Formats: sequence, C-alpha cells, structure tokens
Amino acid sequence: MSPLEPGVVHAAGALVWRVRQSRLQVALVHRPRYKDWSWPKGKLDPGEASVTAAWREVAEEIGHDVVLGVPLPALSYPLEDGRTKRVRYWAAQVAGRPEAAALRARPPVPPAQREEIDNARWFDVDAAAERLTRATDRAPLTALVDAHGQGRLDTRALVVVRHAAARKRSVWDGGEATRPLTESGRTQATALVPMLSAFGVTSVVTSDWERCTATVDPYAQAAGVATTLVPSLTETGHDDHPARVAAIVAGLVDGGQDAVLCTHRPVLPTVLDVVAQHSGRAVADALPREDPFLRTAEMLVAHVAATDVGPRVVATERHRPRA
Repeated sequence: MSPLEPGVVHAAGALVWRVRQSRLQVALVHRPRYKDWSWPKGKLDPGEASVTAAWREVAEEIGHDVVLGVPLPALSYPLEDGRTKRVRYWAAQVAGRPEAAALRARPPVPPAQREEIDNARWFDVDAAAERLTRATDRAPLTALVDAHGQGRLDTRALVVVRHAAARKRSVWDGGEATRPLTESGRTQATALVPMLSAFGVTSVVTSDWERCTATVDPYAQAAGVATTLVPSLTETGHDDHPARVAAIVAGLVDGGQDAVLCTHRPVLPTVLDVVAQHSGRAVADALPREDPFLRTAEMLVAHVAATDVGPRVVATERHRPRA
C-alpha cells in the first residue's frame, strides 16, 4: 500500500448484508452526534491497513464480527477543515462457523460508545436507501444490489501472497530453501495476520521454502489452522512442473474455501494465469502483468463466486502492509 496522501483523511467500512425471506437486507448505524443513518465505518489507526480498519470499525459499531467480500465504490467528500475524507467500502457478511479459525486471529474489539453509535438496525435495501441521510451513501448500496442480482455478492476469497522481504541471495551462505526473512519481512508477516483474517482465511497453502512458510506462519499460528506445505510451489518445483502449480491454483479456485496461497515471484505468472482463466475479461485485464507482479508481502485477493458455469473470479484487489 502506498503512503497515505497528505490532506486526506482515510476511513474504511462495509455494507453488511444478509438475505431474509428472499429479501436482501443491510445494516445501518445511527450516530446521535450527527443525527444521521449511515454505513458502519471509521478512520484508519496509524499504520493500519484499510481492510483491517473496515472489519474493526464494523465490529465496533454493529457488535458482530464480519468477513469482507467484494470491494464496493469508495466515497470522497470535503470536510469542514478543508481536508478530504475518503472512505473505502466492502460488502461483508456476519462471520459464521466456517470463519471461526479466522476470528481467532483477531484481537478483541470493544463496542462503540453509545454517544458515538446508539442504534444499529437491519433494513430491506429499498428502505435503507430511503433511510440513509447522505444521498451519496447510496452509491455503494447500488453496487451491492447489482452484485446480488448478478450472483456476484456471495463470494469466497483466494488470497495470493508473495513472500515477505527476505535476505538477499548475495549475503546468504545457505541454500535457497533456507533463505530467511529480514527483520522488515518478519514485521510484514505479522502485519498480514489481521489482513488475512479480514477475508476469513481458513486454509493456508504455501511453498515449503523458509521465506514463504515464515510469511504465513504467524497467521496460521494465530488462527490455529494447519499449513499445507507444497514443494511444487517453490521456484524449482515450478520450473520442473508448472502444470502442477496450475492444477493447485485451479483446485483452490474450485475448492469453496477462503484460502491463502504463498509463493515466489517467478511462480506468480502461472498463478495469475489460472486466476485469469477463471475471470471475465474486465477482471482478467486488471491483473498485474509486469514483473515483479506483486511486491514482497503484497496480497492479491481474488473473490470467487459460484455461478452456473462454475466458480468465477468476479473481482480482485491488492493490499500490502503499511510501513
């Protein structure tokens, strides 16, 4: 993630949705200070990633842990002090039993004070559009309703992560399989924990080389999930059998779990090619195409929906721990 722009207040939130009696509903919160109904959201803490802020703020304001889904349109508007406030939004669902492992990786979140949020309620989407105080808040709602109508709202996440920063080859006397993370890389790996948790990751698949296993191990330990070590996802394993890598990625797309796959820069073109094969043209065209494809510790989140023609990647987004 790039440094935050000066003069911009960054915030994040989510449109939490559910279906009841065949009706799409969303959660709104009431802020007594402003006497308005709006989406649960809040400002990023120092050093916090937007996806982490989104689930944290939602948990504080509606009293439920959530798992993020597809990104929705962001909103920007001027503040009284002359700055601009920019709010990123995601679709989200209240976390259920499949996300229990991901929830263990999250720190406790205290509820919002009543002077900040004094009511949180579910509304049918038409009623929510009428209840929203700020007209511009309807833009992400329109996108959410459209995604639901197209079968693109109920998704699972396949998170592709390039390993965190590692010792340079030129200064490491051991073999490639044992080259470790730097101190900065270990910090990146720790910072990935709440980001992976935000997307409800319950399955960890990785190259068995040290720099990859060390990148995802903090999350696996925090979530209490087993790590699947795959030699085919190493650089040499990929060189020997790239088709095996493609089959592994395809299996994760088809598998129906929220999963993270950690691998190396030279392996990424094969991984991204499989993601593209499961995507429509617009999504495929937006995938990274130039080396290094992803920076160290950067994650590409592919949102996979079940469709009539099989699992399809309906949206992607990229995130990296902030310095």
